[in-house]
Amino acid sequence: MADIFSKRKRSEVMAAVRSSGNESTELRFITLMRGLHITGWRRRQKLPGSPDFVFREQRLAVFVDGCFWHGCPKHGSFPSTRRTFWLKKFASNKARDRDVTRKLRQRGWRVIRIWEHELKNPARCLAQLLDCLSRVRRGH
Repeated sequence: MADIFSKRKRSEVMAAVRSSGNESTELRFITLMRGLHITGWRRRQKLPGSPDFVFREQRLAVFVDGCFWHGCPKHGSFPSTRRTFWLKKFASNKARDRDVTRKLRQRGWRVIRIWEHELKNPARCLAQLLDCLSRVRRGH
């Protein structure tokens, strides 16, 4: 299917997409954490990769990755036009994610990455977070 926008208009539309405040990822996870009264997290902290949530005291960075932009192997969709562009874009996004995780770990941070589709199972996502927080508190 051909794009309904001109190349210039498509560029404007895509440039308007922002990485914070995405209802299907970060805001949904906030709702889940608040539901269990999980506190101590902050947003918009100046760390490599701009983690979605940071637990400074526990040195834990949490990313909630959208299936489309981060190339989820289960649910990531792939545009049918401009195939070369999108292959390069998704490859660079994945490489950046790996690099950010490595940099944070080198600085002594723990990193959790949660896929957007995993938010459909809130108990599992929150269990992963709580497990990591409890391990940090126990010194593991």
